[in-house]
Amino acid sequence: MRIDRILAGIAMGLLLLASPASASDYTLEIFGNANEDDTINMQDVTYTELIILEYRDRTELSDAKYDDKINMQDVTQIELVILGKEKEITLIDTAEKIVTVNKPLTRIIPTYPQAIETLRSLKVPKDTIVGIGTWPTPLDPVFFGEFSDTPCIGTGWNPDVEVILELDPDAVILFGIGRVDLDPVQDVLEVAGITVLRFNLQTLDIHRTEVEKLGYVFGKRDEAEEYLGWRADILDSIEESVAGLSEDDKPDVYFMPSFKDGLYYIYGQYAYIDMAGGRDVFADQPGNYMFVDPEEVITRNPDIIVRVASWDAGGYGVAAGETAEFEAMRDEIMSQPELENVRAVDDGEVYIIADHFVSFFAASGCRQFVQIAYQAKWFHPELFEDLDPEAIHQEYLTEYQGLDYDLSENGVFVYPPLAES
Repeated sequence: MRIDRILAGIAMGLLLLASPASASDYTLEIFGNANEDDTINMQDVTYTELIILEYRDRTELSDAKYDDKINMQDVTQIELVILGKEKEITLIDTAEKIVTVNKPLTRIIPTYPQAIETLRSLKVPKDTIVGIGTWPTPLDPVFFGEFSDTPCIGTGWNPDVEVILELDPDAVILFGIGRVDLDPVQDVLEVAGITVLRFNLQTLDIHRTEVEKLGYVFGKRDEAEEYLGWRADILDSIEESVAGLSEDDKPDVYFMPSFKDGLYYIYGQYAYIDMAGGRDVFADQPGNYMFVDPEEVITRNPDIIVRVASWDAGGYGVAAGETAEFEAMRDEIMSQPELENVRAVDDGEVYIIADHFVSFFAASGCRQFVQIAYQAKWFHPELFEDLDPEAIHQEYLTEYQGLDYDLSENGVFVYPPLAES
């Protein structure tokens, strides 16, 4: 009886320490996150002990050892994860596949540019990356210059399995979910004993949880926290500033992913117009990349037009000030006869932005926060008088990509330049 009372007293004390999952904005899907909040800490140890004592119900992520049992081995595993000394970790990736990773990973192949860029943000050593993949376009030779001699395994949509097997990696990062079924590639790699992780790393609403998971996998939790905190400060500041705008204060925006042979397209969710304080004039249209009739552009009469420059125009490989191609793209839009009475053209509110920021396209999904910062500046110049997108871009390159690159001397990413806008 006395033992029962002692256990009951301990359990009541533990109950007071265990936090409910509802305290979090999202759930970090790593096994060992027993209370299913956004991190793994001592509260998960407490929660697991309560499950063992039958004072809490078992949760999906409470099985830290992923062996279908909840016992003190799970408590030990959680404590090791907290200390960063675990030998393996099990998680749910973006393809909703449960993956157990044996640590440490010393031979990695990221099969698409956003994965390479994210690993660099986390300060994962370059010498652990034994192969890389491209996108439909080649890797940017300036931005990814240090990987020029790294073996290529093909594109992220169609990786060469034989080349991957020859490179003998511990783990391969494949794209999470998208237009191409990568399950057959994953099956072959897993049969060969290679760990496969599936992440998008270009989708804003899940970027935080994806990067946090990689922070755990690579023992880079502090680096992930620093990078994500810096990035969140930028986006949260913009969000807070536009939150108080009335609908009448928001400009109508047409985001044009490309313009060729007189064809008009719309961009969809990746334009992030609302996050920058605008209204998407084609928000009612389905899809992320589709053709629209020019008459629809005229009818919807946007206040601002943002056009995405083609991948080979501007970017990191040109000197600052070499804006001829961007100028020509803007002039092309401004000179379209059917647009002459559209407000954006009439008022000169037509802007060009480099493909290198825009997440739907080639290798740019990690940098959409720079895109949003520029758009906020264009949409509300007085509200964002102190916002400096170029400084944000420069800090990202220097602090999180480790690049010795000076934006005051190199690169063209928007037109007109902000000083002229």
